[in-house]
Amino acid sequence: MSKQHVLQAIAEYDERGREEFLQLYGFAPTHEYTLVHDERSYDARALLGLAHRFATGRLASSDEFDSGPQAAVAILRKRGFEVSEPAGATPVAPVRAARAPRAPKAPRTPSVRTPATRPTAVREAPVAICPTCSMVLPATGRCDTCD
Repeated sequence: MSKQHVLQAIAEYDERGREEFLQLYGFAPTHEYTLVHDERSYDARALLGLAHRFATGRLASSDEFDSGPQAAVAILRKRGFEVSEPAGATPVAPVRAARAPRAPKAPRTPSVRTPATRPTAVREAPVAICPTCSMVLPATGRCDTCD
């Protein structure tokens, strides 16, 4: 899901209004975490759920975010959005994908090149042609038409 998907969700939220938006997509109103965009406040989890739909074709429910609203906040912040937190909440940092440790590279050993062997082309013998009628001669070497 990209920042553009979230902006699409914001546009629909603005068009429908908060109550209709939340009712249409089945999200409960919440005042905990709000996304602030262009000096307007939005329900962060509801916007993220619809943005998920724009990205995948499937609406994400409010309880689908792995570790509660903090996961939604981290995703939105990673995409450059400002999200306000309720009083007394632990600040949520953007989520960074953990990278698997790389296995050490094996030392390179010089490879011994062997000359490439190409298949030898088999040349076909030229076809014998009858000098009189220009027909291909059979294996006997005598023209069936002229003899």
